[in-house]
Amino acid sequence: MKAPFLLAPLLALASLFGAASAAETPTVHLYNWYDFIAPETPKAFQQETGINPVLDVFDNAEVMQSKLMAGRTGYDVVVISGDVLPNLIKAGVLQELDRSKLPNWPHLDPEVLATLQRNDPGNRYGAPYMWGTTGIGYDVDKLHQLFGDNPPVNTWDLIFKEENIAKLSQCGVAMLDAPGEIIPIALHYLGLPSNSQNPDDYRKAEELLLKIRPYVRYFDSSKFITDLANGNTCVVVGWEGGVFDARLTAERAGNGRRIAYSIPREGAPVWVENFVLLKDAPHPEQGLAFIDYMLRPEVVAKSSDYVGYPNANRDATALVDKKLRDDPGAYPSKEVMATLFPVEPLPLKAERIRTRVWSKVKTGT
Repeated sequence: MKAPFLLAPLLALASLFGAASAAETPTVHLYNWYDFIAPETPKAFQQETGINPVLDVFDNAEVMQSKLMAGRTGYDVVVISGDVLPNLIKAGVLQELDRSKLPNWPHLDPEVLATLQRNDPGNRYGAPYMWGTTGIGYDVDKLHQLFGDNPPVNTWDLIFKEENIAKLSQCGVAMLDAPGEIIPIALHYLGLPSNSQNPDDYRKAEELLLKIRPYVRYFDSSKFITDLANGNTCVVVGWEGGVFDARLTAERAGNGRRIAYSIPREGAPVWVENFVLLKDAPHPEQGLAFIDYMLRPEVVAKSSDYVGYPNANRDATALVDKKLRDDPGAYPSKEVMATLFPVEPLPLKAERIRTRVWSKVKTGT
């Protein structure tokens, strides 16, 4: 006879809990590169969809990959480089993208999609976001002071010839903390395969990098932007978008610094950053909704303008700010594009060799 009296309050409590849960704001958890999306975009997405984007950031691809491999991150959508895709696919970390829930997919550039298939056959897991190159950012006037009217900014000789980098060390040289890009650059400069699996090739790259190591002030993937803009460094081996950001920062500060970017004639790495959906995503539907929102031309164009990189959306190019669109460092000519080489994954054995080389280079021992 007492059971109904006990059950009624429990049912009422369950009803209240269900109502509270239904009233909770749906969320999507995004793990992205530091400062790699237009600031207004998450808020605009929330206003339109009612989904609250929660953002966490990283500035090192190796840290990001390790975190994802460990699993149970709580993230839904992550921005990852194309060369990381194969390892994460093989490990079962990612889930295939449901194209039926991505109606904006046709806006993507077929050429970028075709290039990406090297790491993601059939474009099953990655939705390309931004692409870019790794080259030389420099302070125009400081290099003219050191080298005269024609500093050798269009060649990797500027970095890898000791007599050149010794001069540059007077005003500061920085490099990305990115072994997957810096070591391939050194290999390519030596005429070796940028994605070599030969240990002897890595010894040669190590020798080259250790020779110039005393002249490199630091290795960092975010600090170089501010330092290049304010004059604490004069040259960086860095990402085009970071150098573009440094240039805008210097212009806004009115400090008179002229910052420029060069893709060396020998060639440079080209890479694609992609949105992926994690296999254990807590909110997969919201994740797909966010990815599809970012595939809109008018949305991704705003992020291109902000981060200084070309995007992978064919229909967004005309919407990108003319200053960026006409910049040959951001949108290279076909002739320059032909010299670029992709950043590619390595088998585990070769990756370990590259990691050891990088450790020696960073410590200088």
